[in-house]
Amino acid sequence: MRRAPLLTLTCSKESLQGTWKKAYQDHRRKVQEARPLVDSHAQPTPSHLHLKLGKLKLEEGRLSVITRDNRLLLEKVSGILRPQAQTTSRDPTRRRN
Repeated sequence: MRRAPLLTLTCSKESLQGTWKKAYQDHRRKVQEARPLVDSHAQPTPSHLHLKLGKLKLEEGRLSVITRDNRLLLEKVSGILRPQAQTTSRDPTRRRN
């Protein structure tokens, strides 16, 4: 690792230069001792992305259409079977010509 250049100041007072030098050394020490800090946790997912209300609404509409179609189909089938039951209950002794 490269060494940092020495701090040269054009200050006449030695005490001020010593204070700055100490502050710079403290800074360099803190930089050397610094530990890497990485946040590897996943961000919390917002609740509206889990619930998906639009998809639930579409599914509910789809199921209501299926239920309505099933009911109509059942009514048609029962309407078809009802007259057959009436025709089979005719008098078997009567002959067709």
